Amino acid sequence: MEKRVLVITGPTATGKSALGVALAKRLDGEVLSADSMQVYRGMDIGTAKVTAFEMQGVPHHLLDIADPSENFSAARWVEAAAACAEAVFARGRVPILVGGTGLYIDSLLSGRDFAESGDPDLRAALSAEYDRLGGEAFRETLRKVDPERAEILHPADKKRLVRALEVFRLTGETISAHDEKTKTLPLRWPSLRVALTYADREALYARIDQRVEEMAAAGLFEETARLLETGLAPDSTAMQAIGYKESAEYLQGRCTRAEAVGAIARASRRYAKRQLTWLRRDPEVHWIAWEGKPDIPAAAEAVCQLFRQTADADKEETR
Repeated sequence: MEKRVLVITGPTATGKSALGVALAKRLDGEVLSADSMQVYRGMDIGTAKVTAFEMQGVPHHLLDIADPSENFSAARWVEAAAACAEAVFARGRVPILVGGTGLYIDSLLSGRDFAESGDPDLRAALSAEYDRLGGEAFRETLRKVDPERAEILHPADKKRLVRALEVFRLTGETISAHDEKTKTLPLRWPSLRVALTYADREALYARIDQRVEEMAAAGLFEETARLLETGLAPDSTAMQAIGYKESAEYLQGRCTRAEAVGAIARASRRYAKRQLTWLRRDPEVHWIAWEGKPDIPAAAEAVCQLFRQTADADKEETR
């Protein structure tokens, strides 16, 4: 069997999980979650983690593989995802990456080597600088040397902001420049990348707002309370995830429930914009832009045809 990966990505609330399941059924595939927050156990509602019912019997991997107290990294995810994909190939099935964390997906497919080296003292100093300046100001510091990476990182993403500036201070090279170099590396596997969005940006934002309301009604605040009750620090990496950070603010009495819901919706819309910015850098991404309500069966049929066509075209090129 030829090793070929199918990727379903795009901004939040665009139907990625449903399409991933539909494609797995058609292509005899298994789903690998490519979401940096769905790795955490107990963080289900706020991450829109696919439920057992929604999986429809399709095997899903890379969910609930870390405790929220862990400092989970992209390097750890790539290592786990690569091993998981190879196991899926060994079973004669298709790995289908489903999720919106572009850094994870690109790093896995590119075969990028993550060096976990660094300078602990410099990292601690930069971490203290982040705490002193605040996320917005610290991101502006990074923007002066690496505007591309600063643009796609959220001000609350302390770990990646600090790491990006640490790499520059140590090497004189930005993470963005390093990423450009890795594009010349041989790909780990060939892939078809499909991104979902809405043709009308306002329709995307309306769907995001609706999802946030649904999460709140489904128990997002109660889920956040349970996490905090376990002793999880409000400033931990996991609790910086959109939805949990704002919920914690409400639970600590710093805002009203309605204000927290509004803040989650705004942060989610900004995140969707950054996801689109990341994806549009890649000319090989195939876009599906919903005109109205997502038509999952039609999209699944179209993607299946494209997946087979691109596989056949690659075989012709190698002959």
